[in-house]
Amino acid sequence: MRILGVTKTELAARAKELRELLAGYSYEYHVLDAPSVSDAVYDSLMAELKAIEAAHPELVTLDSPTQRVGNELLGGFQKVAHSSRMLSLNDVFAMEDVEAWVVRMDKLLPKRSHEFFADIKMDGLACALIYEDGLLVRAVTRGDSFIGEDVTHNVRTIANVPLRLRGDPKHKVFLQGRTEVRGEIVMLKEDFEKLNASQRAVGKPEFANPRNLAAGTIRQLDPKLVAARPLTFIAYDILRDDPSEVPTNQAAYQALRGLGIRANSQAQVLQSLNGVRDFIAKWDKKRHDLPFTTDGLVVKLNDRAQFAELGVVGKQPRGAVAYKYAAEQATTVVRDIVISIGRTGAATPVAVFDPVQVAGTTVQHASLHNADEIARKDIRIGDTVVIFKAGDIIPQVESVVKELRPKAAEAFNYVKALHEQYPELEFERKGDDVVYRVKGASGDLMLKRSVEFYASRAALDIDTLGEKNVVALVDAGLVKDIADIYTLTVEQVAELDRFADVSARKLVEAIAEKKTPPLERFILGLGIRHVGAQTAIDLASHFESMEALSRATLEELQAVDGIGTVVAESIVAWFVDEDNQALLEKLAQVGVKPVYKKKSGHLAGKSFVVTGTLESMSRDEAAEAVRARGGVFQTSVAKDTTYLVAGGNVGAGKRAKAEKYGTVVLDEAEFVELLRKN
Repeated sequence: MRILGVTKTELAARAKELRELLAGYSYEYHVLDAPSVSDAVYDSLMAELKAIEAAHPELVTLDSPTQRVGNELLGGFQKVAHSSRMLSLNDVFAMEDVEAWVVRMDKLLPKRSHEFFADIKMDGLACALIYEDGLLVRAVTRGDSFIGEDVTHNVRTIANVPLRLRGDPKHKVFLQGRTEVRGEIVMLKEDFEKLNASQRAVGKPEFANPRNLAAGTIRQLDPKLVAARPLTFIAYDILRDDPSEVPTNQAAYQALRGLGIRANSQAQVLQSLNGVRDFIAKWDKKRHDLPFTTDGLVVKLNDRAQFAELGVVGKQPRGAVAYKYAAEQATTVVRDIVISIGRTGAATPVAVFDPVQVAGTTVQHASLHNADEIARKDIRIGDTVVIFKAGDIIPQVESVVKELRPKAAEAFNYVKALHEQYPELEFERKGDDVVYRVKGASGDLMLKRSVEFYASRAALDIDTLGEKNVVALVDAGLVKDIADIYTLTVEQVAELDRFADVSARKLVEAIAEKKTPPLERFILGLGIRHVGAQTAIDLASHFESMEALSRATLEELQAVDGIGTVVAESIVAWFVDEDNQALLEKLAQVGVKPVYKKKSGHLAGKSFVVTGTLESMSRDEAAEAVRARGGVFQTSVAKDTTYLVAGGNVGAGKRAKAEKYGTVVLDEAEFVELLRKN
């Protein structure tokens, strides 16, 4: 049995590796307080294991982390049972999930109106503060949700934790008996940056992230060390023995502030699902400006009686959800490393991997920059890697999960890969340059060739921009990439030896006329390796825009008739190259807008192959004539070829192949006559 091309035996082995690795990460996190990976990486690997076990329940083992609530905590602190369980929330990742949650609540609470209460989900260490008659008597970490650690001595050092609740007349009931405040211990971004700056100043290593530092600090045995680190407590709940004393979550936040305890000012009461939707959208854009780190929001019923009536399933209440924003890290498997040649002759490696969601979009490839970067990170084909988005835009490989490396994975041999992928070229790496480049091809030479091809008759067909004029423009420094031709002025061109005012004006006008080129000609003109005229036409017909083509995955490209793995990987590599991305952006900025027009005509649905010599036209002219009338021009006879146009000196093999496939053979006169029909 196979799932996504993987055998059950391979899945079982993968599940075993994931269980062992996740167990190690869990030990680092819960016991040693020294996690080696981020929460996003852990969650991504856990999601993969859950998916395998969901598809094959027989692979579930008793020691699987999916079957265990928590882990043993670091010793040295007294264990304390919580008065009520510190619940986890069910994660949701889309507005549709929020809507489904509300539908489920409506079925359990029919004909009841809901108010929602939403707040930012802080990325810190959950902790409960217990006050007796207003005096702080105990602070307990979340632990396994039933039992936590008594960290009172450390929490007392946190400056914003009141040792005695503020005597607010409006909330004096909370100053009598037992009051429990739940919240998060965090390190604010500003404090974290200052602390790392002081670490750098004395030559000490910097801390990895605020969340891990806060968690590790509060579990230190020496309160003096804790006091030296700027922690902050931010509350999100208040509990009393009599629940009626806290009727709503809004009232809870009002009481917290009245008692002198910090609660998030971003929290809001929302009257409808539309309000929830707006709140989610607002903080998706603004969350990076918050003073603390976050990965999402909490949305729950405002009415706490309704919340209690809905009850709990497992360890998750029905009356609340945690909305998670798209993870900025994820894990995936590298399937190949392909090399792209840029306009300067630079060879740029690109990792092609299994599709994965990162920061809200699906990515399948990322630039590896150069051979040194591959060697430094030791990235190999078959590796499980951590992907992140630089600036939420460009996917990058952050690191390799080496514990999941296949035994047969070999170090990537960059020079060997260059020779295998480009056997017709020679490469060199000069001096301190980290990049391999095509030998004997200077940047200017590559540029001249690319501009010539872009302007050629086969591509954009820009009148008067031939080889000699391209050389003059590049040598004069007026053209440094294809996009620069669109910024030329008559005055600039007229100063060159080859031009007068009339010829300069003619050139500038000819270039301006090609700002809205046919999409297929524009694709061809970019000079993507392995993309010829017919492939460019096929790509244009399939994707109908440059934006759609640039986002295409390997599978989507291979779905185009006639495009195989080599061509698809070449296209992917071209669009990943940062120089090419910059070129496309610059072309758009200067007003170049390729246009797709669906071809129609009496040859639509017909495909042609021309072999031998034609007297009335060249093969390129024949191809153009066929395409202009809606037909498809092919390079060799195949099962779907409608006509074989036989010119002079045609071998018997071509006719035999046509006969085998039932392809109609035309002579030149018949072909010309067919073109004339309407």
